[in-house]
Amino acid sequence: MTQAGRVFRPSDWAERLCGVLSHYRPPGRQSNRHIGYSPYAKPTLVNGIKCVVVDERLGSLEPKAMNFVLNFAKDNDLQVVQACYLPGK
Repeated sequence: MTQAGRVFRPSDWAERLCGVLSHYRPPGRQSNRHIGYSPYAKPTLVNGIKCVVVDERLGSLEPKAMNFVLNFAKDNDLQVVQACYLPGK
């Protein structure tokens, strides 16, 4: 959602953003077996709203990648929320 409360377009923006970040993985977890998202950036729905959950460890692994994500949000006037993500909840 934008700061003004509008749905951000295109509709697949979260998947595209996570696709760009897909090669950032923990050391020793590089895999060429299949295509998948990075454990540090995953598209998800929160209350029916498309979001990207970004693990703060991405900033330690590759600060430029985290800056890219934050600048993407800023440039597109997206809401950014710092939260504790609990898988499976």
